[in-house]
Amino acid sequence: MELKSGRRTFVNLMKYIKMATSFNFGEVVSVIVASIFLPFLPETPIQLLVEGLIYDFGQMTLPFDNVDKESLEKPKKLDIKSLKRFMLFMGPVSSAFDIVVFLTLWYVFKLRDVAHFQTIWFTYSIVSNLVGMHIIRTAKTPFVQSNAHKYVYASSILLILVGIAVPFTALGTAIGLVSISVKYLVMIFVVTFLYCIIASLAKRLYIKKYKEWI
Repeated sequence: MELKSGRRTFVNLMKYIKMATSFNFGEVVSVIVASIFLPFLPETPIQLLVEGLIYDFGQMTLPFDNVDKESLEKPKKLDIKSLKRFMLFMGPVSSAFDIVVFLTLWYVFKLRDVAHFQTIWFTYSIVSNLVGMHIIRTAKTPFVQSNAHKYVYASSILLILVGIAVPFTALGTAIGLVSISVKYLVMIFVVTFLYCIIASLAKRLYIKKYKEWI
């Protein structure tokens, strides 16, 4: 019992580390790319900090998460090479969809207002990361073959709602966010859905190539 408890703790720890490194790496790449081509920052430092704080609250429930029984069959160890490989493989996937959001806003919606642009990416980043967390937390198909703990589901839903609501609050105003229309919220969820499909395919390719996941 203690053996399985230790393995469960380690697997959930690795979930957090791999999510944090891959998402953060992807976001850094996105900010660099956007800063080169956009005439303004895609997000201000304070907006990035608040976004990260909201997302981190979602990850705080991972210690309670369910672990696939296959992950408990044999002991695991911290492998820096594996961690780096995961970050460099999955990080660009999330970054690619950040860029899709930028291109959609710039070329499809012809959006030039800085505050609206930053608000949409702020909200998208929170929604996509919290949904993407469920893709990464298991080698299986999330919601179908593997279910997260109820605390993980509850925090994901709650914090997605918080991420959507912040721009409409005094806090949002204080950090330079503005209210956005329904069409942008629809775009956020459509791109998030597409990201989940591609991330799931990338996960299958990664597992097939490297014979590992978490």
